Amino acid sequence: MIPTWMGGDLVAVEKLEVHRRGLRHKAVSVFVLCGDRVLLQRRALGKYHTPGLWANTCCTHPHWGEDPADCARRRLDEELGITGLRLRYRDRVEYRADVGGGLIEHEVVDIFTAVVASPIPVQPNPDEVMEVEWCAMEELRARIAAEPSRFTPWLRIYLEEHRAQIFA
Repeated sequence: MIPTWMGGDLVAVEKLEVHRRGLRHKAVSVFVLCGDRVLLQRRALGKYHTPGLWANTCCTHPHWGEDPADCARRRLDEELGITGLRLRYRDRVEYRADVGGGLIEHEVVDIFTAVVASPIPVQPNPDEVMEVEWCAMEELRARIAAEPSRFTPWLRIYLEEHRAQIFA
């Protein structure tokens, strides 16, 4: 169940139903940064939408009543085995994107960053993540420009429309 706005009220709605109907809902995204590089993940092929596409470090939907920072920490651990990072709240952004298969993401996203001095060990959960990579920002922007279909819609939106809010 995902916290979702319906008629001005926040209600719990089943995740797949939220995406089938394109309902506006809560989300969290995290970017782990090391110098000019960002830790990217390639989504597992078993994911119900955008399988095999490259995304930011991690993202998810908070549980009902879950604090966004707690959610971000939980998901870093669940997806990548990362714990103990100091998260910095960056901003809240909203986007709507077709993610294929008749599904729509309409998210109100609390965005966090964490800065590390050197690349940290990562233990991807194979049910969630098939590959990780540290990528320089300029290289990432060039890759997205050359092959946008290899990247999730939300990562493209974050970099095109919200870059200053996230990385300033």
